Amino acid sequence: MSGVRLLVGTRKGAFVLTADGRRDDWSVHGPLFGGWEVYHVSGSPVDTDRLYASLSKGWFGQQVQRSDDAGRTWVPIGNQFVYEGDGGTHEWYDGTLRPWSFTRVWHLKASLSDPDTCYAGVEDAALFRSTDGGRNWEELAGLRRHGSGTSWQPGAGGLCLHTILLDPRGGRMFAAISAAGVFRSDDGGTTWLATNRGLRSTTIPDPDAEVGHCVHRIAMHPSRPDVLFMQKHWDVMRSDDAGGSWHEVSGNLPTDFGFTIGVHSHEPDTVYVVPITSDSEHYPPEGRLRVYRSRSGGGAWEPLGVGLPQEHCYVDVLRDAMSLDSLDPCGVYFGTTGGQVYGSADAGDSWVPLVSNLPAVLSVEAQTLP
Repeated sequence: MSGVRLLVGTRKGAFVLTADGRRDDWSVHGPLFGGWEVYHVSGSPVDTDRLYASLSKGWFGQQVQRSDDAGRTWVPIGNQFVYEGDGGTHEWYDGTLRPWSFTRVWHLKASLSDPDTCYAGVEDAALFRSTDGGRNWEELAGLRRHGSGTSWQPGAGGLCLHTILLDPRGGRMFAAISAAGVFRSDDGGTTWLATNRGLRSTTIPDPDAEVGHCVHRIAMHPSRPDVLFMQKHWDVMRSDDAGGSWHEVSGNLPTDFGFTIGVHSHEPDTVYVVPITSDSEHYPPEGRLRVYRSRSGGGAWEPLGVGLPQEHCYVDVLRDAMSLDSLDPCGVYFGTTGGQVYGSADAGDSWVPLVSNLPAVLSVEAQTLP
């Protein structure tokens, strides 16, 4: 029977949760890297024993580590996140020019075809690639050298490249940056286009600018890679032309602010978000934790709260903290800043806590096991 592995990154370590295909009995392994802040743990879809982790701790700074045995043992790998050339400068909010500097790895994305190829999104916003299992990294500098790059400015979480999507047809990829927007490459990361037409942000000088939009997360279904979904700082958005244009699909959501978004593994028009009250009140509306699902690709949304706390709940769900497996029925999982990981084995109709009392959850990634 196939199974599921959840890779959970938290503020004080990583945890690995495992269940068989019924998904009704979960084992918990961890903490791994106890005391370290683990931003993201990501697995290869080609070799499910190959994992990559981004972590940081005070005196020791940023590290990337790799496991070749499903997380039982780990080895530090290369940390050569050096901006190509001299890096140059970018403009800050106060108009001053500051050098690009590497702070952390926010997001890791393993190749869809090669376990030794992995991409890393970092702060200050840049995209790196390794083709030797993480021992060496090179910047895909065409992204940062996009004509708008010098004007990118940080969101509240920093100037971070936090989402990488790979088109299963090969060649095309997407990167999302806070607070710059979405960018697309059609040639494997050499050159890039800003793909933000239709986005509107009233908090920037030009609400319809090509860049400057605080995108929180983007998602797509591999069977329909030209259709993208976005959770923006405000607004849930959809593109039907690979990011060429966007339109709002927030519909009847109680609030269109949030951080995460995901797509059902078998139904390309079924989308999930977790609304948060506002950009200053990072907790569920009315203190009721609910995932919202649209079966029509946005616009019409239904609340999913069975098994979730429906009063006095004031946790947040961060951008990388929701994931879906590819079993049937589809499993949906998310973690909270209160240290809970919830799972649904029926596509969101009902939920159970898989583990509680973890440190604040930063990321959740589901691996479907053979």
